Amino acid sequence: MIESLNEIKKMRRIGVLTSGGDAPGMNAAIRAVVRTCMANDVKAVGIHNGYQGLINSDVVELDARSVNRITGEGGTILYTARCEEFKTPEGLQRGVQSCKYLGIDGLVTIGGDGTFRGAQSLANAGINTVAIPGTIDNDIACTSYTIGFDTAANTAIDAVDKLADTMRSHQRTSVVEVMGRHAGHLALYIGISVGATAILVPESKLDFEKDVIEKIREGRYNNKNHFIIIVAEGVGDTMGIADRLYKETGIETRVTTLGHVQRGGRPTARDRAMASRMGHYAVELLLKGGTNRVVCYRESKVTDLDINEALAMHKGLDEYTFRVASEIGI
Repeated sequence: MIESLNEIKKMRRIGVLTSGGDAPGMNAAIRAVVRTCMANDVKAVGIHNGYQGLINSDVVELDARSVNRITGEGGTILYTARCEEFKTPEGLQRGVQSCKYLGIDGLVTIGGDGTFRGAQSLANAGINTVAIPGTIDNDIACTSYTIGFDTAANTAIDAVDKLADTMRSHQRTSVVEVMGRHAGHLALYIGISVGATAILVPESKLDFEKDVIEKIREGRYNNKNHFIIIVAEGVGDTMGIADRLYKETGIETRVTTLGHVQRGGRPTARDRAMASRMGHYAVELLLKGGTNRVVCYRESKVTDLDINEALAMHKGLDEYTFRVASEIGI
């Protein structure tokens, strides 16, 4: 069926790029795109450095062998970058012209919201485009899961578990800042997984005295001698939070910012499998004539939505998970 659809649409070359922040599992998605192209007699073109590379026609021909054994590698073999020029009418036109010059009939873009907006612009300009959600932040509203989230969470959980050992030995409080941009999905997932005393996220209006200080005092009353506080980077002023904790509790406090270490490392099985499924699905969409679509994971299956609809959605924090984390924090 795919082959017949491909003949109708005359899809000959499909391009793939990664844009914005890198996420573990992007390579698995690239591999799936390339291998699915090969299975359907379509040539695959890798575009370096995201939309900047598209503007500059910085491409490489990819085949089944060139993506061999990359599933387990972190980062992205196509590199990634943010491109302000592509947001301008002139930059977009250069990207469209590059697609035509390179003979790219369809394009798969892997990244977050900014990547989706670029894909939307290309689709509106007549380039068949499908986007795949790849970001450790898991903040894309149209999908319950984004490539890279599981690996980033596990990396942070491993680090916090190790911090807890030394905090216990020294009877200290550890304030750990994790990534997530303007969202707290990653912080919440990490916090509930490590048994954090409190989780600070930008989506929640926190009563610091009640939700943090009183919990620590209650813990001390119950002979707990060390505490873990998870802070999403979107909250800001992590050092100020630590200073206040020390002043109000008298417990020695240390700050750890995990930073970009969360983006690296070998992707987990979940990220590899999900990325592979999404990459395959994206190529199938293009072969069927799909454009201006986002591949997403909804109700336990890989599916797709219109990009315009996807970008109009808002993703709030899982209130039930947040309530669970708060109630079992001590």
